[in-house]
Amino acid sequence: MMPKNSFPAFRIHNDSSGYHSGISQMNVDQLSPGDTVIQVHYSSVNFKDALAGTGKGKILRQFPLNGGIDCAGTVIESANPGLTPGDAVLVTGSGLSETMDGGYSAFVRTDSLHCIPLPNQWSLRDAMVLGTAGFTAGLALHRMLENHQNPGLGPIAITGATGGVGMLATALFSRAGFKVHAVSGKPQHRQTLERLGAECVLPREAVLSDKAMDSVRFGGALDGVGGAMLSGLLAQTAAYGNVASYGLVASPALQATVMPFIIRGVSLLGIASAGTARSTREAVWRLLSQYLSADAIQAFPVREITLKDLPEAFNQLLSGAAFGRYVVKIDAGSC
Repeated sequence: MMPKNSFPAFRIHNDSSGYHSGISQMNVDQLSPGDTVIQVHYSSVNFKDALAGTGKGKILRQFPLNGGIDCAGTVIESANPGLTPGDAVLVTGSGLSETMDGGYSAFVRTDSLHCIPLPNQWSLRDAMVLGTAGFTAGLALHRMLENHQNPGLGPIAITGATGGVGMLATALFSRAGFKVHAVSGKPQHRQTLERLGAECVLPREAVLSDKAMDSVRFGGALDGVGGAMLSGLLAQTAAYGNVASYGLVASPALQATVMPFIIRGVSLLGIASAGTARSTREAVWRLLSQYLSADAIQAFPVREITLKDLPEAFNQLLSGAAFGRYVVKIDAGSC
């Protein structure tokens, strides 16, 4: 049933008062257009959300918009006959909090094309423990497997391993049969990473290299750091291994030579989660549900928050103090 009363949403503005965000009361008819209305039960907090919510990154392409690039909930109504009221669905990326109102809202209106049926073994909360972070890790595994990555090439280095993508990737790749070498500057979380599946935990400096070609240490890698870290990984990856790049926490620069590409046949794969085609999205979520059970998801460090807690969560993420995942519980009647 469509809501008769107003509901809370975390809305981002850029107007005569400057860049600001906070909780507003809205009605469904104020939401961005779409053929499907979802009552949101959970969302998540990603680095991109922190950039959007604080204005420290150019994420939104129009204003005002509700924040949140993810949501999971139940269908209220849809023009698509393939969706019926009560269906549990999830949406990640797909323009949320970029060109249309996002998931930090009790209700979202979007196109049915973007709605992925919730895998049977997961709860809506499980889906948002994964969210875009899990989807990014899954997309990296999907692309690497398509390009013939296999455990025989050697271990997979995962940088930023205590971040959302890194932790989820550590569990995912290890459950998919790969040895994982987690790279982190937070040694206090070694035991957590090992419990999630890391064979060993390496300090950041152990992966850096200033050589165009270095001794082979890894069969492949997943990197969210960029800069010197990404260059070092390329130089140390085995012949025909893949290095997947999804982030630039340290730097967007890449100072490298073509040597790893033309001598070892190393592939550098870009992981762009936001605009992924529907068919690929479905394949990635199948892959995630194949390797990550509800029990595995519940083992991740998770902090559950509400809309009013978002500014603190943004600051924690941007300062590098966050650990694990933030899941946002949405209540239609309150913030």
